[in-house]
Order: sequence, then structure tokens, then C-alpha cells
Amino acid sequence: MLEGRKEMALLRCEFFSDTLRLSTSMMVILPEQTEGQIGMKNRQKDDAHPVLYLLHGFSDDETVWTRRTSIERYAADKGLAVIMPNADHSYYTDMRFGKRYWTFLTEELPQRAHDFFHLSDKREDTFVAGLSMGGYGAFKWALNYPGKFAAAASLSGVTDMAAHLKNARTRETTSSAPLSLVFGQDEIKDTYEDLLWLLTYNEKNPGTKPVLYQACGTEDFLFPQNQTFREKCTQTSLSLTTDFGPGDHHWQYWDEQIKKVLEWLPIRK
Repeated sequence: MLEGRKEMALLRCEFFSDTLRLSTSMMVILPEQTEGQIGMKNRQKDDAHPVLYLLHGFSDDETVWTRRTSIERYAADKGLAVIMPNADHSYYTDMRFGKRYWTFLTEELPQRAHDFFHLSDKREDTFVAGLSMGGYGAFKWALNYPGKFAAAASLSGVTDMAAHLKNARTRETTSSAPLSLVFGQDEIKDTYEDLLWLLTYNEKNPGTKPVLYQACGTEDFLFPQNQTFREKCTQTSLSLTTDFGPGDHHWQYWDEQIKKVLEWLPIRK
């Protein structure tokens, strides 16, 4: 049996975060040029790698994308590095009663990733995506820092956090306790944590904006939120691609969608 060389380098990177004041980790996929890998098509750029920051959902961690999807295989022929950090239950927020995951995500993580790996620092080579809680984080990051990203994607994302918080507080579900640690009793409507407000903010402010991709299954409990976001976004000049069709809040749907996202990303040849 022939033994081929691995098509992508898959790494678990453990490091100390000054922002979180603890040791944390990220999964990293790096392009690797190969000649002997059977059944794979691979590509590696001569210059720094374009990079996708890929964010996990509420009940998961940095390993879940590589365990539940074929992201490594999908990225192989794109010459794309993929950075998957651990963000606990934080909603990628500086928690009111917890760690500063928003500061970690937006400031420390990119710096560490660029220090460790040969990644492009150009806006046109930088993308972010996520599912559920991570879909919220991806859009929040891109809409707060539109000058940093060429594209952002949300899969089954929490796209109306103000309504999501109100419902959780009213129902007192098992998810409301972690949410109270994240947001306390604060009202986030019309703040930098409110995606709907960020759409208006971006519309009013000049400058380059990322293109957006939004997918959600019609059987998903977050589908009404995603309809609200789409309707709000169509009232602006932001470029939004939507994929609303059959599907629920599960990994079969997200595996299919992340493949679509990688095909949609404006990766330079």
C-alpha cells in the first residue's frame, strides 16, 4: 500500500493567553503542497496563506469543526489556513461575569496566529465564519471591524441577540444561566453587540464592507431570527448571499454549508 504525504497540516496549538489569563488552545489547518497524496487535490501559495477564522457553537470547543465536518478536506485545494479558537460559552463577548473573550478574539488571537504561522495580513485574504453562537461571533466581528475582513459567514447564527436574550430570560431555560454570565442583565439593543444595529451603523459609515453569507435551515429554531436579519440587511447596501432551505440545527447541515462557504469565499487565485 502506498503511503502518501498528508494534504494539510492539522495542528493543536496550546498557548497562554494574557487576555484570558489562562492557557487555551486552537486547532489550526495549514496548507501543505503534496505530490504523493492519493485522491486529494492540494494547493499551497508561495506567499502568506489566506486565513479563515472558524468559530464554534455554544456547546462545543475548538476541536468540533475537525471532528464533525470534512473542513480539512474541503480546505485542501483552496490554499487556505483555518484558525479555530476555543471560546467556551462566551458568545465571543467580554463576559460580564467571566473572561474577556471579545478582546481575546479581536485583538490577541489574530496577533498570536500571525506570530505562530505564515498568514497573510491583507484584508482581501482574511475571512471569518461560524455556526450558531459562532455565527453571531463571526458577524459581530466582521461588522464591528469591516476594514479587516473581505467576507463573513453565519450558519444557523444567533442573528437577533436582543430578542434571543429576552426569550431566554423569560423562559428561564438551561441556556439562560450561561447567558446571564455573558450579558448580565444588560440590554444590548442598539449597541456593538446587536447585529441589527450594526447593519445600520455600517450603512451610515463610509468605507469598505465585507460581503456576507447567511444560511439557516427552515426547520431550525433560529430561522425566524435569520429572517429578521435578512430583512434588515436588504434595507441596506451591504452585499448578502442567503441560503434558506430545508435543514435543522445539526452537523449534517453545517458540513454541507461550510463546503458551500469555502466555494463562496472570494479567495484570490
